[in-house]
Amino acid sequence: MKPILYVYILLAMAALFLLWLFTLKTRRGQRKLQLLGQYRYAHRGLHNARRGIPENSILAYRYVLAGGFGAEIDVRMTKDKRLVVIHDSDLRRLCGVKGRVEDMTLDQLKLLQLQGTHESIPRLEEVLALFSGKAPLIIELKTEGRNARSLCERVCRLLEGYQGDFCIESFDPRVLWWLRRNEPFIIRGQLSQNFLRRQEGARLGLPARFLLTTLLTNIVTRPDFVAYRYEDRNRLSVRACLELLGGQEVSWTIRSQEDLERAEAAGAIPIFEGFLPKPKSAPQETARL
Repeated sequence: MKPILYVYILLAMAALFLLWLFTLKTRRGQRKLQLLGQYRYAHRGLHNARRGIPENSILAYRYVLAGGFGAEIDVRMTKDKRLVVIHDSDLRRLCGVKGRVEDMTLDQLKLLQLQGTHESIPRLEEVLALFSGKAPLIIELKTEGRNARSLCERVCRLLEGYQGDFCIESFDPRVLWWLRRNEPFIIRGQLSQNFLRRQEGARLGLPARFLLTTLLTNIVTRPDFVAYRYEDRNRLSVRACLELLGGQEVSWTIRSQEDLERAEAAGAIPIFEGFLPKPKSAPQETARL
């Protein structure tokens, strides 16, 4: 092979590498993201079902505020286009009944109880009122079918004039794309994990699982941060996005003090669950919920 061919091959490889990096880029320089990064976030609130504190309940959020944390919450849209805070679409695990959130009205859902307690599924309005001016929220939008646009519109309409700090994240890149075009001043984050290995991506086609796992959707959504599963964070595309390109990492879901400290040492914003983190300046034992 002639030496000039080696040069062309190296140039082509360099061009492909730069193109790959450009694809992974995140948006930079958002001051509000720095403010959000000053908190630790309780995953679905400070919940413990064994102690009668259901996830994503008003009671769990009151404990969040008492502890001085922020909260990560999950938002879904009901059949009558109302916004409720609940993780699962299927109601069996959390409410013990058959049915899906998206197939029921708000009035029907408010009759249900969370995890055998007297706590009901909260409306997003209730949660916003509780946190307003007190602590920040990471709001995850849970899309179903083709409701991404409608969900985004209704959530952003409700957030107009909200007196509190928040950001929006989603596994669904359509949410981030909508935010980029319609609400560019809202901090947005791409949720992801290794969908090529985990069961959560089973209903997605292989191309979608590949794009989400490797963060290649960033080229059209340009998130402000990447919220990646803590156990999967060492993938090459994730490290390139965060370390080579200076993107902001959010780590979920962290379940020990040791992992929380590692994540924070690496510059990540932690979303934790199942324990009470030590105050950053205090050496006492970690308390279990």
